[in-house]
Amino acid sequence: MENEKNEYKPDPSLSDRLLKTRTVMISGEINKDRADQFAREMLVLDSESSDPIYVYINSPGGDVDSGFAIYDIVRYVSSPVTMIGMGLVASAAALIFLAVPAERRVGLPNSTYLIHQPLSQLKGVAIDVAIYADKIEALRHKLDSVIAEATGKTREEVEKDTERDCWLTAEEARNYGLLSKIIREKKEII
Repeated sequence: MENEKNEYKPDPSLSDRLLKTRTVMISGEINKDRADQFAREMLVLDSESSDPIYVYINSPGGDVDSGFAIYDIVRYVSSPVTMIGMGLVASAAALIFLAVPAERRVGLPNSTYLIHQPLSQLKGVAIDVAIYADKIEALRHKLDSVIAEATGKTREEVEKDTERDCWLTAEEARNYGLLSKIIREKKEII
């Protein structure tokens, strides 16, 4: 039966070939399955060598808890990780992008970045909605703090910027501190 959603399914042999070059791709929605797959790939690469790992991101974001799982595993491994933004780096993907020091965050010229407060779909009985609203507010402060620490902005500046969707071109993202430089060729990576 043909896939009704026309979702992209990665070719396992291509993924294996990328891993041999210590390259990992994050594309599409960030979810638990993608976070688990990414963690396995990173742990295997890290166990094989302490050579650098290159992570290319092109994602509209997704589940923030899965985003934090990826963020944490990037910070956990011993191998230096470089993030390369391409296409769209939005929401939870922008969080993941910030897992490495500024000098190891680069973007391709036509990449676009989106930071914003967590999205929610509140529903249920009043008390559950109130509890969930408190959780979302705490999560917003956590995300804003991560962005502030990674970019050198104050949390107040970030809160103002993430009040609504904050879209940034590669150049604007560089100026904001999300990435350190815009690269056009692989040889420009540190």
